[in-house]
Amino acid sequence: MLQSASAGDIAFLLTTLVAGGVLTGLIAGLFGVGGGGVIVPVLYEVFGMIGVDTSVRMQLCVGTSLAIIIPTAMTSHRAHVAKGAVLPGVVRTWRVPAIVGILTGSAIAAVAPGRVLQIAFVLVVGLLGLKSLIGRNDMTVADHLPGPGAMRGYGFFIGLASSLVGISGGGISTNILLLYGVSIHAAVATSAGIGIIIPIPGVIGYAIAGWPHLSQLPPLSIGYVSVIGFLCIAPVAAFVAPYGARLAHRMSRRHLEIAFGVFLMVIAARFLYAAVHG
Repeated sequence: MLQSASAGDIAFLLTTLVAGGVLTGLIAGLFGVGGGGVIVPVLYEVFGMIGVDTSVRMQLCVGTSLAIIIPTAMTSHRAHVAKGAVLPGVVRTWRVPAIVGILTGSAIAAVAPGRVLQIAFVLVVGLLGLKSLIGRNDMTVADHLPGPGAMRGYGFFIGLASSLVGISGGGISTNILLLYGVSIHAAVATSAGIGIIIPIPGVIGYAIAGWPHLSQLPPLSIGYVSVIGFLCIAPVAAFVAPYGARLAHRMSRRHLEIAFGVFLMVIAARFLYAAVHG
């Protein structure tokens, strides 16, 4: 089911994406996340169902995920700015290196096989899942942030990893800040600030990178960004997420951390299997 798909094919694509939006919303509401850790695996299965080739499927998932998280990232950032918890100096230091990292990741996606992105996803999501299972935010390497050079290096890494995996970078940047003694509230708020920088150039990069492969992609794709995927999943997930949140309030924080950690580890194992077996 590619660019020449029939009306029936498009209807099937819409149905599967809406179902994916429901699943994304429930999981996002339950675990309090909405990034690539949830959206990419949902898209990977949906695009697999409609016959998108594995050589371009992961790239399409990552590019579309970056587009879907833009509204969420902007909303989250406004809320944290209103509370005055963002560390503006950190955001300024990370901004340019993060964009360089994003563009580097997009360039890698243009030439690398999907397996490279799958392995990157396994590493990032697996580490975040392990961190959630351990459940400790008090592990530190210092009681203050490092110098400008190290901070710029972190910014580049956040942008690169986010671009390869299809996330806003919040989970990565939050954990980096926690390692240097930043409070959880300031870490989360500052991560929301970097989260609005990463998706937009990432989407542009993936759209350009996928342009030569349009014949292998679903209808209404702009390079490696599925417009249908964005329009179907983003609003549906936003509508359904509160129901997942209600379920979350019935569980303890530790039980949620364990459940989320298990979820991420299962997803990492799924993509590891796909990377190994093609």
